[in-house]
This record gives sequence, C-alpha cells and structure tokens, in this order.
Amino acid sequence: MSKIILGFVGQLASGKGTAAAYLRDTHGATTHRFSTMLRDVATRLHIEQSRENLQKISSAFREQFSQDILSEVLAQDVLKDKNSLVVIDGIRRPGDMAHLKEIPGFILVHIFADLDTRYTRLTHRGENTDDNKKTKEAFIADHKREAELKIVDIAAEATEYIDNNGTLEALHAQLDALVQKYESSD
Repeated sequence: MSKIILGFVGQLASGKGTAAAYLRDTHGATTHRFSTMLRDVATRLHIEQSRENLQKISSAFREQFSQDILSEVLAQDVLKDKNSLVVIDGIRRPGDMAHLKEIPGFILVHIFADLDTRYTRLTHRGENTDDNKKTKEAFIADHKREAELKIVDIAAEATEYIDNNGTLEALHAQLDALVQKYESSD
C-alpha cells in the first residue's frame, strides 16, 4: 500500500485537530502539525503559547530563512514517517504547500464550519493560553492576522472537502469515507 498523506486546511477552530486526532486514534495515522515546532520553540524560550506569540515565531523563521521553511521541515518529517496514513494539520500559507504538494500521496483536504460554530469550539477547547477568554470580536479580528489571510486561497486548491458543521459522528463518518476512498484506490 502506498502512503496516504492528508493535509488539512481550514479556518480557526474548523476541526482540523479533532479530525487529525480521530484519524490517529481510529485509523492509526501519524499526525504532524505546523504549530508543534513553534510550540517547541516557545516552550524552550519560556514564552507563553498564545496565538500571537506563535505567529511571531513563525514570522521570524520565515523572514530570516525562507517563506517555505516550515513546509520543508514538515515535508522531511513526512518523508521519514513509515506510517501508511499521515495527517498534516494546519496548512495556512502558500509557502506551507511548497514542499508538501510534491510528495506522492499528498491530498489537500478543506475542513470547514461556520463562524459561530468555530467560535464556540475555540472558546471551549483552550488550545492556546488566550482562547478561553476570547471575545467574538477578537475571534473575528484573528481572521485578519497574517497567518489566517491566505487560508481561503489555499482551501480553493483542495481536492477533498469535509463539512464540520454537524455532529462529531457526522465528522467521523466523512473521515472514514475519505480514508476508505484512498485506501481502495491503491
């Protein structure tokens, strides 16, 4: 069986992490996140892991090295990964796609949900230190930050789509069908 690499793109709190966790727990996928390397740096430097700080670290790497530096790191990780099902969570910029789209078996998946659903999810999950107290106005403003501006353009390149406006069971059924589709195409 050849490797299936699902790259998730979607707006803030659209369910990318939930989808990746489900595929890891149910289908044995390996998961990779763009934010992991940024969180590693923040931890090492004893910097709060807020959305703003992670974006600053990302910007510094891209300004000092290259716009596709994070994609290059993840692509190398994916190529070394021995698992047949790999999930990449958090594609946001054209540079994020630079190296990933060249890997055989890469499939870009757009996961989407409406704004109110995403806001509720964000304020309840507590992934970043500032999520639980975020106002809806601040959440909307987050969509105008540099890290979020290109998501719509990247999502337009997707070949697969997951509607995450429904129940967790509905999300799981769509993910199961997606995996089955690509496993059977081998």
